[in-house]
Amino acid sequence: MSTTSSPYAALKIRDYRYFISARFCTTLAIQIQAVVVAWQVYEITKDPLSLGLIGLAEAIPSISVSLYAGHVADVVQRKRIILLCLSTLFLCSFSLLFFTLEPGQFLLDFGVLPIYTVIFISGIARGFMTPALFAFMPQLVPRELYSNAITWNSTLWETASLSGPPLGGLLYGFFGISVAYTTDVLLVLAGLMLAFMVSDKPLPPTTTEEGIVEKIKAGLRFVYNNKIVLSAISLDLFAVLFGGAVALLPIFADTILHVGKVGLGFLRAAPGVGALLMALYLVHHPIRQNAGKLLLYCVAGFGVCIILFGLSTNFWISMFLLMMSGVFDCVSVIIRGTLLQTLTPENMKGRVSAVNHIFIGSSNEIGMFESGLAASMLGVVRSVIFGGFMTLVVVGATSWFSKSLRTLQRVE
Repeated sequence: MSTTSSPYAALKIRDYRYFISARFCTTLAIQIQAVVVAWQVYEITKDPLSLGLIGLAEAIPSISVSLYAGHVADVVQRKRIILLCLSTLFLCSFSLLFFTLEPGQFLLDFGVLPIYTVIFISGIARGFMTPALFAFMPQLVPRELYSNAITWNSTLWETASLSGPPLGGLLYGFFGISVAYTTDVLLVLAGLMLAFMVSDKPLPPTTTEEGIVEKIKAGLRFVYNNKIVLSAISLDLFAVLFGGAVALLPIFADTILHVGKVGLGFLRAAPGVGALLMALYLVHHPIRQNAGKLLLYCVAGFGVCIILFGLSTNFWISMFLLMMSGVFDCVSVIIRGTLLQTLTPENMKGRVSAVNHIFIGSSNEIGMFESGLAASMLGVVRSVIFGGFMTLVVVGATSWFSKSLRTLQRVE
């Protein structure tokens, strides 16, 4: 077997190993923090809309800075941006810990406002970090290893997503909120140190447009004119937007499934279990044909899982359905990620990633708000069923209007 055809080819590159290890630690910290913050806010407010506002508090700044952040990632050394953003996330995690300690507990006299403020600042940092990470990774591996590197990146991300929620639930449930936030702080610090160990890489030659506005417009035009990329990220945008049942898991864990904080952790981890298993399978069996149809089928399968999850009152059935939603979602993530990396020029990756982040990354947080708002208006169960049904409508519309995506064979 040649080096490039080995399932472990990308992992043999030192800088890439440090890179995905840093992402693993940071993602694990973010997942732990998400569980702890959600439960803490719900305990304070007992309001489902307040859970949705967590996502909105992060999405608004993240979306606001994304296009400019994409431009910055194409003109400033990407490692420098990543280190600055990780340092900011470290300070945000430390602030959440500080609120739980005696010197800082008085801040919670203002309710959840201090927590939302920290989440808002972290949203700015993640808005700048996302395009920098996307643009930096292909500088660490040869072009022929893009698909392998993206699959391993997804595998490590899913592993962190799998480990983080139950770990956050267990730490919070058995050792208290301060221990959970301390773990979050240490993991972000580890991610920062690992990112520092990655070698500096020069920027590719910049594009010829004059001025920031014109450079940003060039990134937008690239996405709009590439119908396959536009269809793929639009599909995921609306699927994630309407299928954001994860935001309501604290309510399901507390009042429907009656499994408490630890059970919440396992529910949050279930999609990661399925996605991890699928990512490991795809490492050894890459998608070779019918990529477009497979993408559509998998997003539809995701929607069906969300509908059935909303109807379930059994913990184990709910766990299985969430796991299957992760299986379907993983395929979408890998297909879309490979398309973006292979079709985007090196000197536009930051800007194109920023557009993708607005479509996909922030739609997770906006989806949380949509779920919280829908739950407050329709009720928790009906809002989740509605979201899954709308996901199926989006798949049908995309399949009807986008022949280029429907007939797509290969992602390389």
